[in-house]
Amino acid sequence: MKIKNSKLKVFILSLFAVHCSLFTETAYAMHISEGILPFNWALFWSLIAVPFVAWGLYKLKKLSSVDLSFKPLVGLMAAVVFIISCMPIPVPTAGTCSHPCGTGISGILLGPAISILITAVALLIQALFLAHGGLSTWGADIVSMGVVGSFAGFLTFRLLRSMKINMAVSGFMAGLLADWATYLTTSAELASGIKGDSAFMPLFWKILIAFMPTQLPLGILEGAMTAGMVTLLYKKRPDLLVRMRVLKPEEAI
Repeated sequence: MKIKNSKLKVFILSLFAVHCSLFTETAYAMHISEGILPFNWALFWSLIAVPFVAWGLYKLKKLSSVDLSFKPLVGLMAAVVFIISCMPIPVPTAGTCSHPCGTGISGILLGPAISILITAVALLIQALFLAHGGLSTWGADIVSMGVVGSFAGFLTFRLLRSMKINMAVSGFMAGLLADWATYLTTSAELASGIKGDSAFMPLFWKILIAFMPTQLPLGILEGAMTAGMVTLLYKKRPDLLVRMRVLKPEEAI
């Protein structure tokens, strides 16, 4: 991948994201909204998120020092995650929105550490400029979408590939489970933060069920998108998948 081409793609995708953000008629808050979680729970999730983001920064510095074209690739994938996760479907009963995440794709292609980092950046930009999510809930959103989503996608894909499952099925299941795992975690975060004196499990199930009408089909859609992207790269640019250690050299077409 040429650096100039990568920068051009990042620029084009960024313009598209700005256009979608500024010229849509209706906007809805998404992720976990500002003020939903009490301070102690917001702090708890932030403390969990910090070492994962630090790990992502370390991996980015290490990998980009070896391969100069790695940072433009990370920028391109960050734009992809930003755009994909900016497609909200309101779920008023859950205090947030359903939306695809994109972390299955980034987890597969770049690994969980870098995927967590670019998710953190995408979430921060959305919180600051689009009122999607919040600063106090940034850590909780990083944990659910970045940490859990990235690891679910990455580990599912690697496990299925180790079992000789084909690229399309492995990509589909990785995208599907990354999406659903994110919302399972979000439901747990919301339930733990707003339950008050109530029992955790009944509220958790209520929130999870509230997500289901939108998130079940969105998870399937994200699985299809992930399968399509990894299959396309496998057919057109297997060398990139080898460079990103998604494929072994002998597996390239």
